[in-house]
Amino acid sequence: MPIQQTLNTGKVPVNIWTQDIAPEAIAQLLNVANLPIIHRSIAAMPDVHVGIGATVGSVIPTKSAIIPSAVGVDIGCGMNAVRLSLKAEDLPDNLAKLRSAIESAVPVGFDQHEWSKVQGSQQARTGRKLKQRLDQLAQKHPSLIKMQRQFEHTWLCQLGTLGGGNHFIELCIDENKNVWIMLHSGSRGIGNVMGRYFIAAAQKDMERHHIHLPDKDLGYLSEGSALFNDYVEAVEWAQDYALMNRSEMMRLIIEAIQPRLPSFKLAEEAINCHHNYVSQETHFGERLFITRKGAISARQGELGIIPGSMGVKSYIVRGLGNPDSYCSCSHGAGRRMSRLEAKRRFNRFDLIAQTEGVECRKDGKVIDEIPAAYKNIDEVMQNQTDLVEIVYTLKQVLCVKG
Repeated sequence: MPIQQTLNTGKVPVNIWTQDIAPEAIAQLLNVANLPIIHRSIAAMPDVHVGIGATVGSVIPTKSAIIPSAVGVDIGCGMNAVRLSLKAEDLPDNLAKLRSAIESAVPVGFDQHEWSKVQGSQQARTGRKLKQRLDQLAQKHPSLIKMQRQFEHTWLCQLGTLGGGNHFIELCIDENKNVWIMLHSGSRGIGNVMGRYFIAAAQKDMERHHIHLPDKDLGYLSEGSALFNDYVEAVEWAQDYALMNRSEMMRLIIEAIQPRLPSFKLAEEAINCHHNYVSQETHFGERLFITRKGAISARQGELGIIPGSMGVKSYIVRGLGNPDSYCSCSHGAGRRMSRLEAKRRFNRFDLIAQTEGVECRKDGKVIDEIPAAYKNIDEVMQNQTDLVEIVYTLKQVLCVKG
């Protein structure tokens, strides 16, 4: 569907691809629309909902500046999916042992790989490619080191780990009965440290230049300043780390399930896409910084992943290159309620009912991820038929949560 509503009370319009948007999210979008650095218009995807500072599900084009809080603290968070040469009938009837194997191979929540096992491992060899860049950044900003315990080791030990919240690993079946592995994670603790550090730095920069903002979390860094250049380096590093983290997890998952399944190959190239990130792009003839906070790139022909909530369905999509959305689409179903509200309204029996047929945790600690806490993924997809076309529909049969 085309743009469903436009807000015109800011300095630039806000184009919204849904009618289902909370007043608080509208207020956030208008705050961003009133910043002097925004170019042409803001795009709000059909999964749009309230975030910290900037709205989740928004595409923010800025001219000669970046808003660190719009990129967020899980820099480079995104998706990875690959199709296997297996069919649904190749999976065992009981998937509990497969879930256990994955959970043993990939640390979840606050857990990470042990340093004694990381040294000399594939993780260490992979991470070595990033170490020199990180060391240079830390030399310029030594406070980064103080913000994370065992800074030197932690980011390497977290390479190939899931984290918590809405991060997940899933086995899915598409409409042709093909088996897929799909996962969602980002730049882990190191990305969080970098995000928090530069958000605070941007706020101080606004105070130093006496720039008054509608929300202090919308502090921005101007192109040409040393702080801006360092933030770009940090963002690029964290985005590369997030890609590497997802690739490493995928490797560990495949190694874990191979002995427990018939022989298989990777039948299709892996799709690995960010949905919390910033990139330099050209739109409407202008060189811009495009921040996608809970949105993915959907250029003409580009493959992407739009996950639904735990226990529902997800989609592999192909971009249609809609210029009004800055060639973007939604990053998922989008939350309908806060985690606190979900815990207040639902219990583990609701979770069991809503995840029927899915091998997953069904305890009280993951109630905040219950499907009813999210928007209807079918409605979200219907609202962006001008942004993407569906290539595959995936149904989850196994889900690992942090």
